[in-house]
Amino acid sequence: MNDKKSLKQEFRVRIYNYIIRLLKFLVRLPNDPVIREIKSQLTRSGTSIGANYFEASGASSKKDYQNFFSHALKSSNESKFWLAILKDAKFVPNNLVEESVYLLQEIKEIANIFASSILTMQGKKSF
Repeated sequence: MNDKKSLKQEFRVRIYNYIIRLLKFLVRLPNDPVIREIKSQLTRSGTSIGANYFEASGASSKKDYQNFFSHALKSSNESKFWLAILKDAKFVPNNLVEESVYLLQEIKEIANIFASSILTMQGKKSF
């Protein structure tokens, strides 16, 4: 497998593992009404990342492919927002704080990869 194909596969697995870990984290959070709503939003945005990335592989054009990446980036950014809200509002129980920190860091890195990829597709230099 060439390097580019290998990197794509690693990223695909990374996103998939992130989503599984996110969902396992979410089911362990308390179930009060406010947290339940945030969990719902985060479930949608978090799983949308993978759905859009996986959909990109079946894109019908370069523009379509780029659009799937843009949607995945938007969902990544939304997920960052909800994870930060959970953390900053101290809605995460002590036994899950370390996991929430990991998830927030991981989604920041995933979002950066999407942003860099989009810039590359647009022919702009990424930083």
